[in-house]
Amino acid sequence: MSGGAVEARTTVAAVFKAACPDCRGCFELAAGALRLAIGASHRTTFYSFTCPDCGVSVRKPAGERIVELLTGGGVSTLRLHSSV
Repeated sequence: MSGGAVEARTTVAAVFKAACPDCRGCFELAAGALRLAIGASHRTTFYSFTCPDCGVSVRKPAGERIVELLTGGGVSTLRLHSSV
């Protein structure tokens, strides 16, 4: 048989460990449960999610490594622009 080989790939969904500062619950979240906002500075770059245990909206700062992990894992990203 000539031609290129067909390669089968299995995609594994990314799961991220997170914790709630309110109820102190620890859990795993799929990429779709997280949102990442990238701003002009470290103060405006954060990720957020809703705690599956208590329902509170959680927002945490995201440094370069966290941004890299979340974007690589398929988390929805919003780029914030400052008005000039």
